[in-house]
Parts: sequence; structure tokens; C-alpha cells
Amino acid sequence: MSSSSFLSANGQSKATTLNARASDDFAAKLAETQALLQRAAAEFSPVTQASSLGAEDVVITHLINSLKLDIPVFVLETGALHTETLALLERTEATSRAPINVYRPVHESVIQFVRHQGQDAMYKSIELRKECCGIRKMEPLARALQGQRAWITGLRQEQSSARADVPLQDDSEVATKNLSKFNPLAKWTWGDVWHYIATNNVDYNPLHDQFFPSVGCAPCTRAISLGEEFRAGRWWWEDEAAKECGLHVKK
Repeated sequence: MSSSSFLSANGQSKATTLNARASDDFAAKLAETQALLQRAAAEFSPVTQASSLGAEDVVITHLINSLKLDIPVFVLETGALHTETLALLERTEATSRAPINVYRPVHESVIQFVRHQGQDAMYKSIELRKECCGIRKMEPLARALQGQRAWITGLRQEQSSARADVPLQDDSEVATKNLSKFNPLAKWTWGDVWHYIATNNVDYNPLHDQFFPSVGCAPCTRAISLGEEFRAGRWWWEDEAAKECGLHVKK
């Protein structure tokens, strides 16, 4: 998707105004998503939603709350999130019907990494960046998913070429981990996401108003410019093929 939809003539318009464009079949997509979430709650308990507090994830949390589903939400508070993301986390904790569980990295592991590699180690090599992701994201993720039968993510097919074949339900890890993954927005467009946010007045990360379509850790996320791809602001100094932290990479 072209990043031109993020930019207005004066650069001041909000993300909802710029991006809220529902697909012709949005109603059918929404019904499919609602049915999938209801089935996940009914048939795959315990199930949890993984939220980065990005646009897709706030939509899913809103749907979970609206449908009054027994699906708690977890957030990986990596210790390197933007101030705007942390503020949204507080507001979400204060208003969500669904429980919001926050997982943080092992503090000593972070300190040791910074002590030996430096606070900007992620820029030095892909290996060090992935080691940082391992400490701040992957280890807390393992704790968050312990004992779960399924988890729910905001992955969409439109996000990148690596995600173009994301299914609504991914059972590829059932045999090894007894864990299914649901991607209820897999078929949604960016316009669909923002149409839902605008229509339902969903609270979202204000970084999206500053041309951050994808929001992660502060050192590893930047705004995108006209003509750049959707996830160009993530790990922008790396080769395109390396741009995953490991949360959604199949081994």
C-alpha cells in the first residue's frame, strides 16, 4: 500500500481522516472477524490477544470488549516503547472490560545486554538486534503464551510481502506447541482498519497521526515518507528480508 494515504496537503490531518476508507465488502469482513473471535473464545480457551497497541490491535481489543468475550489481552512492555504507547497502555488498562496483562523483560537480562553491548547495539548488526528482541520480546512472549491454546494477533496480508499469505487461522504450531494462532484482520485493508476506528471512536496511538503506520520499540521505529512501504519504518537500516523480531516467524 502506498504511503501517500498518510500525507495530507498540510501534513496536519489525523490518521482517521486520511485513511478511513472501507472496502466494498467491509460488512462481510467484519462479520467474519466477529464470528472468528467468538469461535476462538468458545472453542480454544484459554486464548489471549497479543497487542502492540497499534491500529490493528486496538480494533481487535475493541471487538473483544464489544462482544463481551472471555479473551484477556497481553502487552509486551519492552522497556523501550514510545511515551505515546505507554500512555495508551494506561488508558487501555483503565477502560478495557477484558483484562490487560503486561509482560516485561527480565530486568537483569536487559542490564547485562546494555552493559556488554551498549544501548544502541541493535544498530550494529542483525544478530545484536535480534538478541535485543529476544530479551525484550521473545522471552516475555513465551511467558505470556504459557498454558494458552491459542493467541490472537493483528497480522494482515497487506502489511508486507512476508505476510501476504497470512491465514485467518494458523495451526502450523499445533503439533509442536499445541498452539493455534488467529489473525482475524488478515483480509482487512488499512482503510478498513481506520474505518472501524473512526466509526466506533476507538482510542488509538497518536503516533499514527505522525505517519507511523507500524509502531514498535522507539529505537527501532520511525515515521515513513511518501512512496515508502507500510513497514519501511521498522528496522529501516536492515535488509527487507530480515524485518521481523521473531514473534511471527515460522521456524
